[in-house]
Amino acid sequence: MMIEQLLTSFISTAAFGILFNAPKESLLKCGFAGMVGWGIYMLLVTYHFDVVVATLIASIFIAVISQFFAKIYRTPIIVFNVGGIIPLVPGGLAYDAMRNVVENDYNAAIQLAAKAFMISGAIAMGLVFSEVINQVIRRSKL
Repeated sequence: MMIEQLLTSFISTAAFGILFNAPKESLLKCGFAGMVGWGIYMLLVTYHFDVVVATLIASIFIAVISQFFAKIYRTPIIVFNVGGIIPLVPGGLAYDAMRNVVENDYNAAIQLAAKAFMISGAIAMGLVFSEVINQVIRRSKL
């Protein structure tokens, strides 16, 4: 099951890179970043971490991998970051929240929307946190 999840996340991330108009030579690296992030997320969820915490840790790893690829291949970091976080985006939760609003089940809608908001915030915090660590490391070497 895990191999299927990793393969699917790799393909979906690389395919989003095509839609995002990423350079062709970076598509495999985008897929790899998304696959690693999703693998870390699934591993943490399997070991009973909270989904928000698992998303935060996975997005930190995605940002670190993206910084590494951006430096090595001299490509903007956004190419790898945006592609890499695609498997973590809580689109299904947001859809379910909106569906519950339409069905007048506001309690369920609020719970799902709050969870989707927290996961989205964890993604943003993970990307920012990784960049802050990178800047601290760079400045300490100077």
